[in-house]
Amino acid sequence: MAVLKVRFGRELKYLRKKFDLTQEQLAEKTGLSVDFIGMIERGERAPSFETIEKFAKVLKVKISELFIDEDTGSE
Repeated sequence: MAVLKVRFGRELKYLRKKFDLTQEQLAEKTGLSVDFIGMIERGERAPSFETIEKFAKVLKVKISELFIDEDTGSE
């Protein structure tokens, strides 16, 4: 698995939980499937640029925040 996909997925999951959203709620707000969000969070799939923009908008964060690994604090 690509390291960036895993780190992105881990951060997406962290932010989703931080804002008290379920995968189902995030899916509804972004127009994506729950299965796809789960695959992204597990690092199995990579989101498109458009999808990354949707996540940032829904979570009200800068796009760059989706690439910060909260476990290490590194980008």
